[in-house]
Amino acid sequence: MEHQVFVPVPADRLREALADPVRVARAVPGLQQDATADPLTGRLKLRVGGHSVTYRGTAGVVRHEDGSYTVKGEATESRGTGSAEFTVTMRLAEAADGTTADLTATATTTTGARTAELPADQLASAAARLLTRFLEGLAEQEPVAPPPPEQPEQPEQPESGADADDLADAHTSVFDTEVPPPSDAPAGPGAAAQPPAEAAHARRTMIGRSAEEVDHAPPRGRYAPVPAPQAVTANSTLRWAAPAAAFALASAIVVTRALRKRR
Repeated sequence: MEHQVFVPVPADRLREALADPVRVARAVPGLQQDATADPLTGRLKLRVGGHSVTYRGTAGVVRHEDGSYTVKGEATESRGTGSAEFTVTMRLAEAADGTTADLTATATTTTGARTAELPADQLASAAARLLTRFLEGLAEQEPVAPPPPEQPEQPEQPESGADADDLADAHTSVFDTEVPPPSDAPAGPGAAAQPPAEAAHARRTMIGRSAEEVDHAPPRGRYAPVPAPQAVTANSTLRWAAPAAAFALASAIVVTRALRKRR
């Protein structure tokens, strides 16, 4: 079959796209590429009339000296024993506001192929539709820019005439940095930083003690526990009442004896 397609892009853009297999594979409508294979290797579903046939195969693009291109491929049916081979010859010509592509396509199938049983006019219509969409997709492909090369990191060189002391100051360790005073420190240049009274008392009590004694020592000062008030019970009353009762009893005995002696 012969077919002609017009695309509104310059011919040079189509030639650049045909030279890149990745861009050619992206332009094929419905192509499912294999992950670990050539870009033009994979599966393609072809719709012919009311039938759908899925082929699995590979293709390639060859440029000739006269400026024409040939696309050749072979594939087998995914659900069947049939196979097919095709050849598409493409000639590009400059036209007003675009490019005209003259296509000549031939295809052969085996006897057991499903497409061999379909009408020829349906096969030609499906092939023309596929080629038209392929050329339109090829015109839409933008050139893929290569990634910029990685620049090796260059070590920073000190400026000429730099003093060794200045370089040492630039690399001051974090451990040599002065720690700012706490927020509750007394302000003023002449104010001496005196520790709180409780901290001084705790420091004096910890001198001469072991670490274990300090850890288990009860807190003092503001954080010392408040002792529980002592409850007044009846024991304190009995402690004073018992001597008084004994004294009263002894006085009664002495008085009784004195009265008996008088009688």
